[in-house]
Amino acid sequence: MEQDKNLSNSERKQKIIVVGGGPAGVQAALRAQELGADVTILESNKLGGTAFNEGPAPVRTLARAARLRTDAKLYSQFGLEGDLPNVNFGEAIENANRVAAHANEVWHLTSIVKHQGITVIDEVGFAHFVNKNTLEISDGRQFTADKIILAVGGEPRKLSIPGNELALSFHDLWQMKELPKRVTVVGGSATGCQLASILIDFGAEVDVIEFANRLTPPSDKDISRRLEEAFKKRGMNVLTGTGCDSIEKENGKLKVSFTKDEKKRSLETDAVFLMVGWPANVSGLNLAAAGVEMNGPYIKVNEYLQTNVSEIFVAGDANGVSMFVQSAAHQARVAAENAVEGSEKVYNPQAIATGSFTEPEYGSVGMTEDQALQDYDCLIETVDYTALPRAVMDGRTDGFCKLIVDSKTKLLLGAHVLGSYSAEVIQVAATCIVAKMNIHDIAELELAFPTFTEAIGMAAQRISKKLRLENQQSESVK
Repeated sequence: MEQDKNLSNSERKQKIIVVGGGPAGVQAALRAQELGADVTILESNKLGGTAFNEGPAPVRTLARAARLRTDAKLYSQFGLEGDLPNVNFGEAIENANRVAAHANEVWHLTSIVKHQGITVIDEVGFAHFVNKNTLEISDGRQFTADKIILAVGGEPRKLSIPGNELALSFHDLWQMKELPKRVTVVGGSATGCQLASILIDFGAEVDVIEFANRLTPPSDKDISRRLEEAFKKRGMNVLTGTGCDSIEKENGKLKVSFTKDEKKRSLETDAVFLMVGWPANVSGLNLAAAGVEMNGPYIKVNEYLQTNVSEIFVAGDANGVSMFVQSAAHQARVAAENAVEGSEKVYNPQAIATGSFTEPEYGSVGMTEDQALQDYDCLIETVDYTALPRAVMDGRTDGFCKLIVDSKTKLLLGAHVLGSYSAEVIQVAATCIVAKMNIHDIAELELAFPTFTEAIGMAAQRISKKLRLENQQSESVK
């Protein structure tokens, strides 16, 4: 009788197909399997996705190489003697590719996922919908499920300008053998700035063309301003408020034409990278066969990460909600729980900490100053790194830490840092936001000395002191 009961439960197992094997896809599959579903992953290439194979992992590795070379420029300041290292760009790329392969060749990611009881169908090209419950892969095999979770990520966007076929994309970087003498990066948001920073540190001449009136437009305005100042100080040609009009071959070079201040201009370069967006990678997916709707360049979802087709969910970059690796993993778990259990769990992150690999690095969490001032009476304090002991000791005083606090609740609304170890420093601020620590409690944290993280404590102490003085003045008036 017990055997029959167990068999019945097995027959009722939900079948879940996850399309895409990046961080979102792997996390969705693992969570769905944990909840008792029969799970299959369909992946066009190898598990790991852009995050491991072409994104943060290899890019951070290149940034590390660039940083080592930059550090050598400080030798004389510390009483050291030596030459600036030469750059073997091809070998630097190869090393980054080795790191990209680490997930499968050393960690054996695919084997780990299979060991959990998940069926992995990888390196089979793109899957496409036959109907809302069925997908077909390149060899003709079809897979049917009760629910489908799309974790297909994004792809580089091409500008609709003459000569866009002459430009390189993010994917082309990993096949390069030599460093171009001059590189033009079209797009000055996070990815474009990271690439530009790495290439100039390797010794290339770099132009950045950004349509918005500042670099990294979503960032706090002080990060944008100070990052541009740092880039220009290193010799980068930064053109903001500039539209790229065309790319053409001319005398063995590339000619990039652009418009700035309503004037047509051009520059000569050896290579052009287009870093102008990351729309959902839906080419060939045939969403129309499933009846799934788009929202501009992304797949439309509700707060439960569910598409207009109730059987289909989306996690990660493809939905455009929050395009970070950490967000993709969080969304994947939410989507899996809603798909398997039929629950209505809302994706509502409390704080998303982000960090860059530029030189200098920058990191953010919560609201920018402009966002906070729209709805709150704020106290804002900035600690410049010229006043931070660790920054002085390291010869890295080009940076700052800004805290934004609600003067009514005394809670931290946002934090923004620029300088060394920003991606690590910002994690402390994110933890404070999630823990709902008021600024007085943050000011009392005994943070290690000497560290860059100490800047958070310094800024908090200044705000706390201001609040105490205001209270004292208020009490004296009474």
